[in-house]
Amino acid sequence: MKFLLHDNVGEYELSISGDDYKYLIKVRRHKVGDLIAFRSRERLSEEYRYRLERTDGRNAHFSLQSHYSAPCESPKKLHIGWCLVDPKTIEKTLPMLTELGVYKITFIHCRRSQQNFRLDFERYTRIMESSIMQCGRTSLIELGEAPNLSTFLKNNPESVIFDFGGDVLESTEAIDTVVIGCEGGFDEGERKLFGDYRVRLFPLPMILRSETAAVAIAGRLL
Repeated sequence: MKFLLHDNVGEYELSISGDDYKYLIKVRRHKVGDLIAFRSRERLSEEYRYRLERTDGRNAHFSLQSHYSAPCESPKKLHIGWCLVDPKTIEKTLPMLTELGVYKITFIHCRRSQQNFRLDFERYTRIMESSIMQCGRTSLIELGEAPNLSTFLKNNPESVIFDFGGDVLESTEAIDTVVIGCEGGFDEGERKLFGDYRVRLFPLPMILRSETAAVAIAGRLL
């Protein structure tokens, strides 16, 4: 764990209980005198170091020792237009994309996306918060939604399409926005939109699942 999120970060005295207490004291086995890093959701780039002063079996009490700016971000910004897949798949993949430094994800309602899927952005935020506490990143992925692929491409004319039949995706290629299909890929009607866009494929002979493609592309470009 790189830091812990707390709503009262910045105050001279701080206390934790519940799951945070169990994690720090029972799992991480921190003891009196240890310095723990805390951050605020509103000021993620600022780190506050607190010293563990005492515990009483249910609560841990800390005193502020230092405060400084310590941002941790990817030097590149990658926007993924991700055709909507099962929300359970999104939940499993978000921590990896957070760790890799993806800047933004826009979920696109493509023609082969199941129409009954619903996005739970509050839950995704909690998942990303858990991830940044472990990896040290000091921002959350910006999340958005597009009603269809045509709208997304109009709003992001610099997009690169990840699909069969394109040129090999090079790690040195300048790409800010990439579009990844859902399970089953794009249909022929959507492919007709690709005429004015770069189309790329991943340099492997195997077919990648949608979430594998998202992680692989982010890793290659970032």
